[in-house]
Amino acid sequence: MWFLGCLQPGSLEMWFLGCLQPGSLVVSRLQATRLHWNIMNKIVILFLLVLSPLAFSASLNTPEHDPVSPIILWVTLIFLFALLGRYIAKRLHQPGVLGELLAGVVIGNIFYYFGSNLFVVLREGSIVFNILRAVLDGVPLTAAVHAIISNPHDANQMIAVLKSASGIEFIKVWYVLDIFSRYGVIFLLFMVGLESSFEELKHTGRAATQVAIIGVIAPIILGFVVAYFLVPHSSLQTALFVAATLSATSIGITARVLSEMKKLNTREAKTILGAAMLDDVLGLIILAIVSSIVMGGVFEMTQILQIVFSALLFFVSVLSIGPWVLRNAIKCFSLFELWEAKLFVSFLFVMLLSWLATLVNLSSIIGAFSAGLIIHDGFFESAESKQHRFDIKDLVAPFEAILAPLFFVLIGIQVKLECFWDWSVMVMAIGLTLAAVLGKLVSGIGANKKDDRLLIGIGMLPRGEVGLVFASIGRTLGVISDELFSAIILMVIVTTLLAPPLMKRRYTRST
Repeated sequence: MWFLGCLQPGSLEMWFLGCLQPGSLVVSRLQATRLHWNIMNKIVILFLLVLSPLAFSASLNTPEHDPVSPIILWVTLIFLFALLGRYIAKRLHQPGVLGELLAGVVIGNIFYYFGSNLFVVLREGSIVFNILRAVLDGVPLTAAVHAIISNPHDANQMIAVLKSASGIEFIKVWYVLDIFSRYGVIFLLFMVGLESSFEELKHTGRAATQVAIIGVIAPIILGFVVAYFLVPHSSLQTALFVAATLSATSIGITARVLSEMKKLNTREAKTILGAAMLDDVLGLIILAIVSSIVMGGVFEMTQILQIVFSALLFFVSVLSIGPWVLRNAIKCFSLFELWEAKLFVSFLFVMLLSWLATLVNLSSIIGAFSAGLIIHDGFFESAESKQHRFDIKDLVAPFEAILAPLFFVLIGIQVKLECFWDWSVMVMAIGLTLAAVLGKLVSGIGANKKDDRLLIGIGMLPRGEVGLVFASIGRTLGVISDELFSAIILMVIVTTLLAPPLMKRRYTRST
């Protein structure tokens, strides 16, 4: 009878629910199982971290049945590391780009410490281009490396790797990763341009314009002073590039924080976003000026005026002619489906403007940003588009989502943690961080008196991806040393970490 009673409707359910009460045997076993799986996941990740260099070495020692196999392996692994860093950052309520950057710092230094030859190459970044160019010009490899890499230990390691039997394989992997990351930056700035429409830029208002101008001038002055006095053996070009890097503002991080807090419609938010958009334009023009001065090797007012004129001419030309080019290009793609036309035209347009920017000695990212400012879904409006909505942002986003993380991981890999053992590097990092924070906080002075000026200044703090792009270009041009590069990366990390919690706290206090 007892057994039959246990089989009555609901009895088993009640027994099972009773077993699931806190402290019960079933719950304890479930918790133990969950803990077990968490531990297993961590073991698998560590297993991959340790065995990745071994797997790569094994792939190099096998018969070369497929010359792209090492490339496939390492591009995939580095992308997975980027995703892992992004995931951890999201769990900690931090921007994903910060996780990707720190993932690069961690794996770059761990693999280098355990003797991975590939990371000896990856750590030097675009400097490898200069070495290969010198070798192709007839300079012996040893002489070329020592002439370009100042640190004797790093130079000897690079020579040993490039002279090894697998040296060409390392170059192939590095080259493909470098090209993919450059495409990632182009699509990243294109997406930033898409979020910063030209019409909005024209109507950002007086307050946003004043905040943007102060937010560019103040960090430039402070950054120049810090670089000139705190960076050992700094040249005028180096100080200018550091100043330009500090002028950047990451609109993506600020916009994400405001969106999460549901504060995008506040007056302060509109001022911050408008100023950040103008900061992007002004920062890119300043980058063009400084880059041209560095490449030209001279600092003349006539050259500066020429660069400013060419940059403004480029912006005015593409903003006025670009829409006409788009309308005619869309007609040529009328036989394609709507989503295909949007994708193909957008891709070709951003690549065309990126290339045209390089013809007038501007960075390709300036062309990509301009393309994002110009193009929008309104160019493709038709009866079909009203029935089936395919946004350009949604179509292009996968390119940025796959390729941009590679750029941030490679930037992190180039950070040499051993540089921080030098006290002068920490002094540089602290000085640059203070200049970066103060330079943006004072920009709030340009805001409306009725607004929370300190909140606006805090919203302008993050350097994020824009600051990383500037630092990367400076390192490529050879004006930013390894030590200074590491200090700039630390500044970017600190300013990116500071902004979200400070903005949330300020908004909470004001409400």
